Amino acid sequence: MSGEKILGGIKYECIRCGAITSSEELAKLPEIICPHGCSRILKKVRPPIVKQIKAL
Repeated sequence: MSGEKILGGIKYECIRCGAITSSEELAKLPEIICPHGCSRILKKVRPPIVKQIKAL
C-alpha cells in the first residue's frame, strides 16, 4: 500500500469517461478537471484491499 502512494499518489476517476488520473497530474492543471476535458466531477478510487477489524 505504501508503495502505491510513492509511485502514483492518490488516484481519481472521472465520472463521465472513467479515465483514471493521479493527484500529481491534477496538480499540473490550472483547475480540477478530467485530463480529457470531459467533466469536472472526479471520485477517489478506493484500494482493492478490504480492511477487516475485530468486533468487540
